[in-house]
Amino acid sequence: MSYRDTAQWLLERLPAKPETAIILGTGLSDMAEAFPLITKMSYAEVPGFAISTAPSHKGNLILAEVGGKAVLFLQGRFHYYEGHSIAQVIFPTRVLAAMGIKTLIVTNAAGSLRKELPPGSIVQIIDHINFMGLNPLVGVNDDSLGERFPSMNQLYDPDYRDVCDEIAARHGISTHKGVYLAVSGPSLETRAECARICNVGS
Repeated sequence: MSYRDTAQWLLERLPAKPETAIILGTGLSDMAEAFPLITKMSYAEVPGFAISTAPSHKGNLILAEVGGKAVLFLQGRFHYYEGHSIAQVIFPTRVLAAMGIKTLIVTNAAGSLRKELPPGSIVQIIDHINFMGLNPLVGVNDDSLGERFPSMNQLYDPDYRDVCDEIAARHGISTHKGVYLAVSGPSLETRAECARICNVGS
Protein backbone atom coordinates (compact mmCIF):
# COMPACT_ATOMS: atom_id res chain seq x y z
CA MET A 1 0.00 0.00 0.00
CA SER A 2 1.30 3.46 -0.90
CA TYR A 3 1.58 6.27 1.62
CA ARG A 4 -1.26 8.06 -0.19
CA ASP A 5 -3.49 5.02 0.31
CA THR A 6 -2.57 4.91 3.99
CA ALA A 7 -3.27 8.64 4.35
CA GLN A 8 -6.71 8.18 2.85
CA TRP A 9 -7.33 5.14 5.06
CA LEU A 10 -6.57 7.21 8.15
CA LEU A 11 -8.60 10.22 7.07
CA GLU A 12 -11.62 7.97 6.60
CA ARG A 13 -11.27 6.60 10.14
CA LEU A 14 -10.18 9.57 12.22
CA PRO A 15 -13.16 11.48 13.68
CA ALA A 16 -11.35 14.80 13.14
CA LYS A 17 -8.75 15.96 10.61
CA PRO A 18 -5.59 17.16 12.36
CA GLU A 19 -3.33 19.89 10.99
CA THR A 20 -0.58 19.21 13.53
CA ALA A 21 1.30 16.00 14.25
CA ILE A 22 3.90 15.24 16.92
CA ILE A 23 6.27 12.31 16.61
CA LEU A 24 7.32 11.32 20.13
CA GLY A 25 10.79 9.89 20.60
CA THR A 26 12.43 7.99 23.43
CA GLY A 27 11.03 8.77 26.86
CA LEU A 28 8.20 11.01 25.68
CA SER A 29 5.48 8.55 24.64
CA ASP A 30 3.38 9.36 27.71
CA MET A 31 2.97 12.97 26.57
CA ALA A 32 0.21 11.88 24.20
CA GLU A 33 -1.76 10.47 27.11
CA ALA A 34 -1.75 13.79 29.01
CA PHE A 35 -4.50 15.23 26.79
CA PRO A 36 -8.16 14.28 26.27
CA LEU A 37 -8.27 11.23 24.01
CA ILE A 38 -10.28 11.35 20.79
CA THR A 39 -9.21 8.01 19.33
CA LYS A 40 -6.33 5.55 19.44
CA MET A 41 -5.02 2.77 17.19
CA SER A 42 -1.88 0.66 17.18
CA TYR A 43 0.67 0.81 14.39
CA ALA A 44 -0.17 -2.81 13.66
CA GLU A 45 -3.62 -1.67 12.48
CA VAL A 46 -2.29 0.97 10.08
CA PRO A 47 -1.55 -0.30 6.56
CA GLY A 48 2.11 0.13 5.64
CA PHE A 49 3.33 0.96 9.14
CA ALA A 50 6.15 -1.12 10.57
CA ILE A 51 6.37 -2.18 14.21
CA SER A 52 8.68 -0.21 16.48
CA THR A 53 10.89 -2.32 18.75
CA ALA A 54 12.81 0.49 20.44
CA PRO A 55 12.35 0.79 24.23
CA SER A 56 9.54 3.20 25.30
CA HIS A 57 8.27 3.53 21.72
CA LYS A 58 4.71 2.31 22.35
CA GLY A 59 3.69 2.11 18.70
CA ASN A 60 0.32 3.87 18.75
CA LEU A 61 -1.39 6.62 16.80
CA ILE A 62 -3.28 8.86 19.20
CA LEU A 63 -5.62 11.64 18.18
CA ALA A 64 -6.02 13.96 21.16
CA GLU A 65 -7.48 17.37 21.89
CA VAL A 66 -4.82 19.99 22.60
CA GLY A 67 -5.96 23.55 23.18
CA GLY A 68 -9.27 22.83 21.51
CA LYS A 69 -7.66 21.37 18.38
CA ALA A 70 -7.16 17.80 17.20
CA VAL A 71 -3.49 16.81 17.27
CA LEU A 72 -2.14 13.51 15.97
CA PHE A 73 0.54 11.93 18.16
CA LEU A 74 2.81 9.12 16.99
CA GLN A 75 4.00 7.20 20.05
CA GLY A 76 7.38 6.19 18.76
CA ARG A 77 8.90 5.75 15.35
CA PHE A 78 10.87 3.27 13.27
CA HIS A 79 14.64 3.32 13.20
CA TYR A 80 17.08 2.25 10.53
CA TYR A 81 19.05 0.36 13.17
CA GLU A 82 16.02 -1.84 13.89
CA GLY A 83 16.50 -3.37 10.45
CA HIS A 84 13.84 -1.34 8.65
CA SER A 85 14.61 0.02 5.21
CA ILE A 86 14.95 3.78 4.93
CA ALA A 87 11.69 3.74 2.92
CA GLN A 88 9.91 2.16 5.91
CA VAL A 89 11.48 4.71 8.26
CA ILE A 90 10.18 7.72 6.33
CA PHE A 91 6.82 6.16 5.40
CA PRO A 92 4.85 7.72 8.32
CA THR A 93 6.21 11.20 7.53
CA ARG A 94 5.04 10.93 3.95
CA VAL A 95 1.66 9.71 5.18
CA LEU A 96 1.37 12.81 7.37
CA ALA A 97 2.20 15.06 4.42
CA ALA A 98 -0.40 13.32 2.26
CA MET A 99 -2.96 13.80 5.05
CA GLY A 100 -2.50 17.55 4.80
CA ILE A 101 -0.59 17.96 8.05
CA LYS A 102 0.75 21.53 8.12
CA THR A 103 2.93 21.39 11.23
CA LEU A 104 5.18 18.51 12.28
CA ILE A 105 7.06 18.44 15.58
CA VAL A 106 9.63 15.66 16.00
CA THR A 107 11.21 14.87 19.36
CA ASN A 108 14.05 12.58 20.33
CA ALA A 109 16.53 11.88 23.07
CA ALA A 110 20.08 12.64 21.95
CA GLY A 111 23.49 12.72 23.52
CA SER A 112 25.32 16.03 23.80
CA LEU A 113 28.92 16.87 22.96
CA ARG A 114 28.62 20.23 24.73
CA LYS A 115 29.38 20.39 28.46
CA GLU A 116 26.87 23.19 29.00
CA LEU A 117 24.03 20.89 27.89
CA PRO A 118 23.53 18.32 30.68
CA PRO A 119 20.96 15.48 30.48
CA GLY A 120 17.42 16.83 30.33
CA SER A 121 18.29 19.98 28.40
CA ILE A 122 15.73 21.05 25.82
CA VAL A 123 17.43 21.78 22.51
CA GLN A 124 15.94 23.13 19.31
CA ILE A 125 17.62 21.67 16.26
CA ILE A 126 18.69 24.48 13.94
CA ASP A 127 20.56 22.33 11.41
CA HIS A 128 21.92 18.83 10.98
CA ILE A 129 24.82 16.83 9.59
CA ASN A 130 24.00 13.51 7.94
CA PHE A 131 26.64 10.91 8.87
CA MET A 132 24.33 7.95 8.25
CA GLY A 133 25.79 7.11 4.87
CA LEU A 134 22.42 7.20 3.13
CA ASN A 135 19.80 9.76 2.19
CA PRO A 136 16.03 9.26 2.73
CA LEU A 137 15.28 10.99 -0.58
CA VAL A 138 17.10 8.39 -2.68
CA GLY A 139 14.74 6.75 -5.16
CA VAL A 140 11.92 7.88 -7.40
CA ASN A 141 10.99 11.47 -6.59
CA ASP A 142 7.39 12.43 -5.83
CA ASP A 143 7.11 15.93 -7.29
CA SER A 144 3.95 16.58 -5.28
CA LEU A 145 6.02 16.40 -2.08
CA GLY A 146 8.92 18.49 -3.32
CA GLU A 147 11.52 18.96 -5.99
CA ARG A 148 14.21 16.45 -6.90
CA PHE A 149 17.03 18.57 -5.43
CA PRO A 150 15.58 20.39 -2.40
CA SER A 151 17.58 23.10 -0.70
CA MET A 152 18.56 22.29 2.87
CA ASN A 153 19.47 25.89 3.68
CA GLN A 154 16.42 26.63 5.88
CA LEU A 155 15.29 23.14 6.81
CA TYR A 156 14.15 24.08 10.32
CA ASP A 157 11.71 27.00 10.10
CA PRO A 158 13.28 30.00 11.94
CA ASP A 159 9.91 31.72 12.39
CA TYR A 160 8.48 28.62 14.03
CA ARG A 161 11.53 28.38 16.29
CA ASP A 162 10.96 31.99 17.36
CA VAL A 163 7.40 31.12 18.35
CA CYS A 164 8.70 28.19 20.40
CA ASP A 165 11.22 30.49 22.10
CA GLU A 166 8.47 32.95 23.01
CA ILE A 167 6.27 30.21 24.49
CA ALA A 168 9.20 28.74 26.45
CA ALA A 169 10.18 32.14 27.84
CA ARG A 170 6.60 32.85 28.86
CA HIS A 171 6.58 29.66 30.92
CA GLY A 172 10.09 30.06 32.31
CA ILE A 173 11.49 27.13 30.34
CA SER A 174 15.13 27.24 29.34
CA THR A 175 15.89 26.15 25.77
CA HIS A 176 19.06 25.90 23.72
CA LYS A 177 20.00 25.67 20.04
CA GLY A 178 22.05 22.89 18.53
CA VAL A 179 23.15 21.07 15.39
CA TYR A 180 22.07 17.43 15.21
CA LEU A 181 24.59 14.86 14.00
CA ALA A 182 22.72 11.89 12.52
CA VAL A 183 24.41 8.49 12.77
CA SER A 184 22.89 5.12 12.05
CA GLY A 185 23.34 3.53 15.49
CA PRO A 186 22.53 1.53 17.49
CA SER A 187 26.01 1.81 18.99
CA LEU A 188 26.97 5.13 20.50
CA GLU A 189 29.98 7.08 19.28
CA THR A 190 33.52 6.07 20.20
CA ARG A 191 35.75 8.41 22.17
CA ALA A 192 37.76 9.11 19.03
CA GLU A 193 34.63 9.96 17.05
CA CYS A 194 33.42 12.34 19.76
CA ALA A 195 36.83 14.03 19.92
CA ARG A 196 37.04 14.39 16.14
CA ILE A 197 33.52 15.83 15.91
CA CYS A 198 34.27 18.36 18.66
CA ASN A 199 37.48 19.43 16.92
CA VAL A 200 35.69 19.89 13.61
CA GLY A 201 32.95 21.94 15.27
CA SER A 202 35.28 24.26 17.18
